[in-house]
Amino acid sequence: MCSSHHAHQWILCPQCDLMTQLPVLLPGSKASCPRCHTTLHSSWVEPLRRPAGYALAALFMLLLANLFPFVNMRVAGLSSEISMMQIPQVMVSEDYSSLATLFMLFVQGVPAFCMIAILLLVSPLKLPLPLKRGMTRILMQLRSWGMAEIFLAGVLVSFVKLMAYGDIGIGSSFIPWCLFCVLQLRAFQCIERRVLWQRVAPLPALPARPVAGISGLRQGMRSCSCCTAVLASDRLVCPRCGSRGHARRKHSLQWTLALLLTSILLYIPANLMPIMITEALGNKMGSTIMAGVILLWSDGSYPVALVIFIASIMVPSLKMLAIGWLCWDVKGDSRHHHDSERMHKIYEMVEFVGRWSMIDVFVIAVLSALVRMGRLMSIYPATGALLFAMVVILTMFAAITFDPRLTWDRVKDKSTEESFSDGQ
Repeated sequence: MCSSHHAHQWILCPQCDLMTQLPVLLPGSKASCPRCHTTLHSSWVEPLRRPAGYALAALFMLLLANLFPFVNMRVAGLSSEISMMQIPQVMVSEDYSSLATLFMLFVQGVPAFCMIAILLLVSPLKLPLPLKRGMTRILMQLRSWGMAEIFLAGVLVSFVKLMAYGDIGIGSSFIPWCLFCVLQLRAFQCIERRVLWQRVAPLPALPARPVAGISGLRQGMRSCSCCTAVLASDRLVCPRCGSRGHARRKHSLQWTLALLLTSILLYIPANLMPIMITEALGNKMGSTIMAGVILLWSDGSYPVALVIFIASIMVPSLKMLAIGWLCWDVKGDSRHHHDSERMHKIYEMVEFVGRWSMIDVFVIAVLSALVRMGRLMSIYPATGALLFAMVVILTMFAAITFDPRLTWDRVKDKSTEESFSDGQ
């Protein structure tokens, strides 16, 4: 077993499993994987104070955003005004508690928890080790589930939809919410996983002498998916963060395909059933996702129609196709480096765009809360919205359960094999 003194110099790429020796980084620079170009480590100026400042400012803006009116609407002399907290209340009153729960969780709960966790973890407070471990693990897992900025995009789309019916105005909390979205994104960007874990517990000693340019699997090592520690491949529990893991995610393809198939089965009724119901002068009319796109296009709102079509129709469809392609490609025969590089880019794109499909669900949340004019005009969420939200969540889980290292496992590279045998 090698000394833990040099453990911080080595890292296994979480995307392609390549063993890499980290260089000494100057503040403001980053180290990338030489094979798949994934960012392995970033060096920030003031790596603790900067995320703490952003997180504290973000929490203050979140508080302001929930204290005052958010947006308002005036139609034919009638006015309607909502705050952030009234949006889930309206959905609960219409027996859509599930949508209200998703809104509170993804838009408010997850970002707020992550900002509080960052503040506590970078502060000099003496927290119990199990608490610090647990908070850091949850923070790393939840950082991609915050959707505050996607909700903001949904609000802007709602404005365009409602301009045809009346006057739309912003309340006192709209600007604080915009600032909250920017600040929490910056806090996530500046928090570095390896720096944060170093404050929690030191890296364990390397299980053997690593060789750069060779996959961890070939060297009998694995990377802890939570804290990036390099461990022996047969070690199931990480001594640093306590999380369980394997050299490759167990039953990765089976889980991914099961989630993908379920999302496809839900995607069909989600597009056929109404996602919202509009009541105008006593007449009720259901609207599907595609019908909303067509209506926006016919009204001349071409950019918004394109945004909704891309986010709600094209992205989920292409994402499901891409996940299926990734699973099929993994089961293929030996491949070249450029094939794996192409599939890796597809995986990165799938991982990035997936959550943006929730924009249509948030549009419905805003419309149903704001447009409450009695029999003159009211909008309600419908079953299709819940089904579509489940499709987005399931495809996100499918992307998480897929192990991207599988696309690199059969890359034939004689030079790396030779260097590994020399190193042995």
